[in-house]
Amino acid sequence: GFTLFTLIVQGTTLRWVIGRLGLDRLSPIDEALSRQVVAVALQTVREDLASTTENYDLSRDIVRSEAKRFGERLDEAVKTAEDSADILDRDRIALGLIVLAGHERDTIIDRVRERTISARMAEKVMSDAERLIEGARSQGRSGYQRAARRSVAYGKGFRAAVWLNRRLGISAPLAQMTTDRFELMLSQRLILRDLGGFIDGRIRRIHGRRVAELLHELLSRRIEAVETALEGLRLQYPGYAEELERRFIRRTALRLEEREYMMMREDGLIGAEVYMSLMADLGARRAAAETRPKLDIALQRTALVRQFPLFAEFSDRALRQLARGLETRYANVGEAIIRKDSAAKRVFFIASGAVELESAGQTWRLGRGEMFGQMAILMQKSVRAEAKAIAPTTLLVLDEDRFRRLLGRSKALRKAVRESAEKRGIEPSAILPPAKDAS
Repeated sequence: GFTLFTLIVQGTTLRWVIGRLGLDRLSPIDEALSRQVVAVALQTVREDLASTTENYDLSRDIVRSEAKRFGERLDEAVKTAEDSADILDRDRIALGLIVLAGHERDTIIDRVRERTISARMAEKVMSDAERLIEGARSQGRSGYQRAARRSVAYGKGFRAAVWLNRRLGISAPLAQMTTDRFELMLSQRLILRDLGGFIDGRIRRIHGRRVAELLHELLSRRIEAVETALEGLRLQYPGYAEELERRFIRRTALRLEEREYMMMREDGLIGAEVYMSLMADLGARRAAAETRPKLDIALQRTALVRQFPLFAEFSDRALRQLARGLETRYANVGEAIIRKDSAAKRVFFIASGAVELESAGQTWRLGRGEMFGQMAILMQKSVRAEAKAIAPTTLLVLDEDRFRRLLGRSKALRKAVRESAEKRGIEPSAILPPAKDAS
């Protein structure tokens, strides 16, 4: 009885209550946006309708009459949309970012379905896209950018794997997470490069040129961050990225081959038995293409050290010894690497990325192949500069004792220290130790 009473009373009054409270009406922003969406959609419909009627060779008088009728509706929709100029640019940007992130998520789903992106990466890239949507919805541009930075940052798990490799010599977790990062960055690059056309084709027509240009700028920053991360991985693990790209091409070829077989089967050109045989063979080749190559961390570190111009004069034996003494450190954007007034104990070599040094009101930016931290050690003073990463950065770190021994026998390193001292107005002979024979 109570249930029946509730259904009768609430069922007959709920719609009235919702209407009185205005819960069935869109917010001013959503209402203005819907009018603009209608205008853009009708413009696309008119273009498609014109090509469709031309293909079917319909009566010209009827086509002209219907085109005029549709044009009047379109003109009215455009006029209504132009009257909706009360949406703030801030809101337009947020709405544009939500739509862009939503399209990114849909593109990921399509790529996973096509097997262009592997199933093992699907969950990670999807969670990144959901984080972008939520960030844009809750905090607009700043939330979107924060989520974008997180998608390329080194996580806690990666740092734990680095610690296990460095302290305990357990390299398997680091190798696994590095291969995951390789594939993740390649997947992100694939997705991001497709988004520019969506901005121009859809978002620009709804939100205007100014918003579209800003979204292009944000997208360019994301692409740059991904390319920087990929370049760092390529430098640190030469040849591995190329092998993954080669397997990506093979997976794409297999997907296109599968599509051709399916079309032939649907058209009746091949029978069920032939189709099943072809698909079984394709499945075996796909399994081989989706198997990732193994990564040898120790071997790759020596190859990375060999790329530094500072160590070009070293023999293979000396390079292997140096590689064993170097530690690898990863820094996210904005992360402090050296703090002011800290003890000078290490020298840092930039393998990839970029670092900003700030001292006495002056700022320097250092890139791949450069070093920092050496002046404080040689002058036996506490650090006067602060260093922070301005891009995802990979560093090779050498302790003070090894650095001093290396400095004594490396002409290239002594030259770099001498030039660094002269830039700061310091007499090089006062800090450089006597040279020794290179080993």
